[in-house]
Amino acid sequence: MSGPVSLPARATPSSRRLAWQGFWRQFRANRGALCAAVVVLLLVAAALAAPLLAPHDPVAQFRDAVRVPPAWQSGGSLRFVLGTDEAGRDILSRLIHGARLSLLIGLVSVALSMVPGILLGLLAAFFPRWLDAPVSRLMDVLLALPSLLLAVAVVAVLGPGLLNTMLAIGIVGLPGYTRLARAAATGELQKDYVVASRVAGAGTARLMFSQVLPNCAAPLIVQATLGFSTAILDAAALGFLGLGVQPPRAEWGAMLASARDYIESAWWIVTMPGLAILITVLAINLLGDGLRDALDPRLKRVDA
Repeated sequence: MSGPVSLPARATPSSRRLAWQGFWRQFRANRGALCAAVVVLLLVAAALAAPLLAPHDPVAQFRDAVRVPPAWQSGGSLRFVLGTDEAGRDILSRLIHGARLSLLIGLVSVALSMVPGILLGLLAAFFPRWLDAPVSRLMDVLLALPSLLLAVAVVAVLGPGLLNTMLAIGIVGLPGYTRLARAAATGELQKDYVVASRVAGAGTARLMFSQVLPNCAAPLIVQATLGFSTAILDAAALGFLGLGVQPPRAEWGAMLASARDYIESAWWIVTMPGLAILITVLAINLLGDGLRDALDPRLKRVDA
């Protein structure tokens, strides 16, 4: 007969401080992720201070300055640093306000998919006899369709707009969080600390949210970071198709859609929002890779 199983020790402030120091040491060793974190922080700061940083109203039309090139190009003006679009609107101001909108879409979409996804995954892991098969089959159905096609179908049913765009992207991202939470929780349920907590009389809700979920947080945080960039891409794609945020609101995908007729005659109109999407998605992906390396013990670098 095996000996008594001891309860897991609670994390002390010193142990949490050591864990944070180890995480920061691993994260800052990845120079690409560190630079990406700086870029993301700058984007967030620009989005929060958009009314203060934007030189013009993003929807104001300057009829005397239609398709003005950037300031460094011949014919440009210091009044419009990145030029103006086909309606005479300042591109820099629209990019700054578009960052606010894109980051909002990414944040809300991730929340809409992560919260119910984690809950469904935990329920499937804790009640495999009753909920595992139905939840898994539902996620398989959602995964059977390409993500963008599913988002287009949802928006086509609900109608275009900001709220419906975020809801559609949240539905698209739901299977990833559900499957990840289910797999992580199933692995944690086999460990000794869960058995000890059950023996000590812990209820299902306490086991689910106080014991198992914190130990599944690392992969979920990484998934949320990568899902953030995917949500921005999907929002831009829906905006490009005319199913996302509607004009005249400044949104990067909608800016690309309105500029596609001017690729040859006014390259800056389509290049600037494209670069904004590229830099943002690349920075968030690099940040997610750095978080994965720092949070996953199996991927941590061995000090020389």
